[in-house]
Amino acid sequence: VLQKSRPPSLPRLVAFQRHGIGGADLERSWQPPQPALVGLLFLQSPVTLGSWALALVWEHGRTEVWYFTVAVGWQLLQTLELCQGARARIVSVCNQGASLVWCEERPPLDAPLDMNKCAFMFCVCTRALEVEEQGVRLGTVRIVLHNSPEYQVLASPQHVFLMPATASFATTSKFLLIWHPEKAKLTMTAPSAGFVHSKVLCSSSESDFRKLLLGSVGLLSGLAPLDIHTSTVSNSGSLLLVSTKGAVNVVEPDGSQRHIFDLEGGPLAQGSPVQLRTFGSILACVLAGVLYLIDQNTGRLIEKKILSMKEVHFLESLGEEDSIQLLTQTGIYSFSFSKPEDSSRPEPCLVEMVFEEACRYYQRRSLSSSKLTVEKLKKGGVFQAPVALAAILQHSLRQKQKPHRGLQDTYAKLLSTMSLELQSYMSLELLKTCVVCAPESEVESYCEELVEQEVSRVLHSDMDKDNLAYLNSVFSSFPKAAWKATRSCLQLQQNGDGLLVARATPEVWKKVLGGPQQEEVGPNGVVPLFELICASFLRFKPKWLPSFVELTQQYVSISWPYSSKEGPEGRVPLYKRALGVLARTNKHSEADDEMELELLLCSKRPKAVLQALHLLIGLKQWQRVVEVAEKFSKLSPLLKKEIFTTLLAEFAQHRELDPYLDTLWPLCPAELTASDILTVVLQHLPHSQEDPVPFSSDGNQLTVGLLKPLLQRVVQHPSTQDEMYSDALQSPTFPPPTPPREHKIPSKAVADDAPQPPMARTSSPSALAQGDTA
Repeated sequence: VLQKSRPPSLPRLVAFQRHGIGGADLERSWQPPQPALVGLLFLQSPVTLGSWALALVWEHGRTEVWYFTVAVGWQLLQTLELCQGARARIVSVCNQGASLVWCEERPPLDAPLDMNKCAFMFCVCTRALEVEEQGVRLGTVRIVLHNSPEYQVLASPQHVFLMPATASFATTSKFLLIWHPEKAKLTMTAPSAGFVHSKVLCSSSESDFRKLLLGSVGLLSGLAPLDIHTSTVSNSGSLLLVSTKGAVNVVEPDGSQRHIFDLEGGPLAQGSPVQLRTFGSILACVLAGVLYLIDQNTGRLIEKKILSMKEVHFLESLGEEDSIQLLTQTGIYSFSFSKPEDSSRPEPCLVEMVFEEACRYYQRRSLSSSKLTVEKLKKGGVFQAPVALAAILQHSLRQKQKPHRGLQDTYAKLLSTMSLELQSYMSLELLKTCVVCAPESEVESYCEELVEQEVSRVLHSDMDKDNLAYLNSVFSSFPKAAWKATRSCLQLQQNGDGLLVARATPEVWKKVLGGPQQEEVGPNGVVPLFELICASFLRFKPKWLPSFVELTQQYVSISWPYSSKEGPEGRVPLYKRALGVLARTNKHSEADDEMELELLLCSKRPKAVLQALHLLIGLKQWQRVVEVAEKFSKLSPLLKKEIFTTLLAEFAQHRELDPYLDTLWPLCPAELTASDILTVVLQHLPHSQEDPVPFSSDGNQLTVGLLKPLLQRVVQHPSTQDEMYSDALQSPTFPPPTPPREHKIPSKAVADDAPQPPMARTSSPSALAQGDTA
């Protein structure tokens, strides 16, 4: 306890053993002319039961290390000098691991002693300090940052936060610095803008503050100044900040910031103290005699309690994260989080989520315009499903912590049905806890597993706008993990022939290919799931994207009727949606052109194939042009005619296709005549401004000799009308021979001067029969 107020002229330090085991107490006092005490630090001491090491650091650098054992009590172990210069003055100190870190002022040698503080006259130093039973081992001084403004140093187990101690300098009071000792790296972050800059300090010359600031002055000039009333370090290693408006924020070691809670009471006065301490996931905050208990993960106020005294201090309670211990003028008090079962404690966050989700569900189904609230839902007695689910969840979550209590028979049956789902949910929550508490080396593996479970969960639920927006945030925050999760959920892999195969269920495919489209989700940056997956393919496995689009088209034909408006092909074709993702990429290269061609060809649609053919013609890749024509002419006669007409027009304009005529002419459709071919050729002949075409000096013109094999092929090929009468044309003689005639006596009724036609006399069947017999 550092007593500064009684009496004002005599500061006094008292250190005592809390449990009163024995040993002498430590009591020190000093007169005002002595330099001010800057810090009291408990150092890492030898692993001995009941041993403590306390360092008293004065402004001019003198440090006393006191050592406590149960048998002897407090005794002075050694007196040290931290600073090397005689005029150095320590303004802030902390201990990080087995080292001391401090910020000291180093005025120039020619500066007067009574000069005021000046910018960039401070430096941040560190020095190893190991406490042993015989003495203290002090390392050499190492400068972390020099030519810097005044900083207040706050240490976490792995990092040191550097906070500007004054707001008199416009630029330096807009950001914080985070020093990572293991990586020798400095991170610059601004609470109003997040991460700004990070730099590895390879040598002492790079630790100049002005050089560090040089590349970010333009960005920092537009930021708002820091608004910090109180700051402290949490037990998880993050920095807790309270603004003058009462907003509580947390700054992580990577520079990211998150808002937690807003304290009541409006703007905070400069002299009103705010006490902060974290106990597990609970943030305890004392302001003006009011204790706030806040859940750090959700920002929810758990409880607010009015204390009987204004001035309190939080005590370190090692291994006791379920209670808060407060030091006051009248003693030490303990406040427990757990309360009796029958008290009116707030419901768990999960149960609240059940009722909120039920409100949204029933509101969508309701025909009434009145707003449904959680209170109405609980008191109505009509909606039994959320009440039953809440009871089951409360029972299941309480099983591991408290004795088993019976459920209703109906609920017990539901619990047996839902047991697997609850186990999956509990494992997911446990995995989330592991992600929060894991060291940096293990976070990536935990995140991959977590993202895979979340993507799988969403794909097996209703794909509404909220779930789609959630998937967008997952794919944006964890792109690599989301890509692995997509491959796992769709079971994408290559078979032995190198073809892409998937073994997902039809329901999952409907979520991937269907779901809300771009025009339904709105222009707020939310991308449909198919586009998200295509973007992942482009980033991590671009060679698989055309095969994936071709695979999805097969599942579309299975899952939806042809041209159904419900299916994806009833709106925008899948290959066009994939092309839209490709077009949104910032870079454009030859690989993107090749990807566009592959996507057009994999669709096998006539318009897309012709578009790809024109792209290849523009690129003058004639070998591929002929290969595509030969492959896709087999799909339909109409597409074959379009492809051949396009290539015939190109043949008429230049001589690039001449080496491929043996492959090109067999593609000629049967219905094209020689006149059709000549019409196409004449329409596309290049216009020469120099010589007449027959006598052109340029050897690049079309000649009759080049076109002769095609015309001969067309002339020799039977036309469509000829095929209709092919049977008749194949008879041995044409026309057929005339049947033999018989001379008959003319009838009396017929005049001699009007003879019958020759065929009329043989038109009767009997006459034909007699003739055949003869």
